Amino acid sequence: MAGEPAGIRIVVINGSVRPGNYTSMASTLVVDELEKDPEVTVHLINPEDYHLPFPGANHAEGTKRLQEEVKNATAVVLATPEYHGSFSSVMKLVIENLGFPSVLAGKPVALLGVAAGSIGAIKSLEQLRSVCSHIGAFVLPLPVSVPNVQKVFDPSGHPLDPAAEKLIRSVATNVLNYIRQNICPSVTLERLLRGGAVAAGS
Repeated sequence: MAGEPAGIRIVVINGSVRPGNYTSMASTLVVDELEKDPEVTVHLINPEDYHLPFPGANHAEGTKRLQEEVKNATAVVLATPEYHGSFSSVMKLVIENLGFPSVLAGKPVALLGVAAGSIGAIKSLEQLRSVCSHIGAFVLPLPVSVPNVQKVFDPSGHPLDPAAEKLIRSVATNVLNYIRQNICPSVTLERLLRGGAVAAGS
């Protein structure tokens, strides 16, 4: 896919709007890892910038923009904190604004969860996986759960734990490996078949 205008487009969506939130700190590492690849374009979505409406309300301009960005993505990374044993209401609002049928349908989706507790974001990731699967997304294996996240970053977002940093960055590796093993070959095959058909008919 190198050299193509579209390339690999990854959308990373934060599930928290709290100032200084750890979810954004973690997703920033994923974005940084993705941006090391010259074939990849990354777009980080912070929901507060979109003024998303509640379910049932009239769609806003931010809803259309969000849907278009996700629709054009090769894959999506969803990052959420664990609140009260589940993923955040912000992430649920994002998912509701992705439409029905959802523009996430058929998309590879990688999951990242952070939590202050010692068991991590296991519960929130299980529930987020269930919701994403229900709306037709292809949820990638190896979701990343970060426990004791308040000990992983300093207040400025600098990672303090090399092992945790490596784990978070593996989200990027996981999604790119899937794309290159499953999506890029299909796109190349389709291009070859179309080229062959054109050549045969010329």
